[in-house]
Amino acid sequence: MTKTTSTTKLPEGHPIRVYFQENDLIHSLLEELSNTIPEEDFQKYTNVFNQLSTIEKRFARKENQLFPFLEKKNWVGPSQGMWSFHDNLRDQFRLIRYYLRNQNFEKVTINTPFLVDGIYRLMHVEETVLFPNALDLLTEEDWIKMRAGEEEIGWMLTQNPAPFPQEEYIHPSEYFTQRELPFSLENTSHYDEGYMTVEQVNLLFRTMPLDLTYVDENDRVIFYNRGEERVFPRSAGIIGREVKFCHPPKSVGTVLRILEEFRKGTKNESSFWINYKERLIYIRYFAVRDADKNYKGVIEMSQDITDIKKIEGEKRLLDWE
Repeated sequence: MTKTTSTTKLPEGHPIRVYFQENDLIHSLLEELSNTIPEEDFQKYTNVFNQLSTIEKRFARKENQLFPFLEKKNWVGPSQGMWSFHDNLRDQFRLIRYYLRNQNFEKVTINTPFLVDGIYRLMHVEETVLFPNALDLLTEEDWIKMRAGEEEIGWMLTQNPAPFPQEEYIHPSEYFTQRELPFSLENTSHYDEGYMTVEQVNLLFRTMPLDLTYVDENDRVIFYNRGEERVFPRSAGIIGREVKFCHPPKSVGTVLRILEEFRKGTKNESSFWINYKERLIYIRYFAVRDADKNYKGVIEMSQDITDIKKIEGEKRLLDWE
């Protein structure tokens, strides 16, 4: 497939047409990056490099939108091979970013051609294999559904692409078309994105390494999760209780002020961290609002971050052995 064919035969806003629009930007950025000497014009190199880094949005759209649709057509190659290619390029971006922070211009210069060549090779595979086969395999309905999901990820372009299809485009927040899914929807409920049974929801909350408590707009506790390792003790007796009676007297004033500011809409989040039983506990409050910004209560989230604070560097390998 040539670029000319792809851009002239596909309608405005079609996911593949958008990929090719991004190609033009990527080609210009790669050329500019290759022709910029970081030691002589550090700011320009950094600016171009940062703009090129937004290619992550392109990777994310392919991995989370295009690849799943191809898997449904039994073509799993992109999910395996091309995703690994993406990760290799991500490593290259991280490496150059590290050298830029340390102003190691020699290493930046050495590694830039590897990044540039890798992106060129990736785009060649996209244009000659991935996109042509995707156009053959996927239906118009597939592309419409895909485009709706892409809105949540975004694009490299300075302006969002045209809607697709233009005459009946629906924003993903209003998109509730029944989808063909490889699992049963019996006894499930639809959430922001996805379907779960009551059992699965309970398992999710029970497995999360967080204490969650939901106080409704009437300042009454309506929910808390029962994880295996709780930060603070909870019992069923707090359900229906006014939240001001669920805190020690010395902290009630702070809690009530948070609720007041959340209700007025002046604040949306408040955070604290305390030492509790020789552990560092991170406590956060979030205002809950519906689509019309009406106040619907507060989520209190508590997490033991003692071990998290000790994390340094990176861990990319499984160490179960």
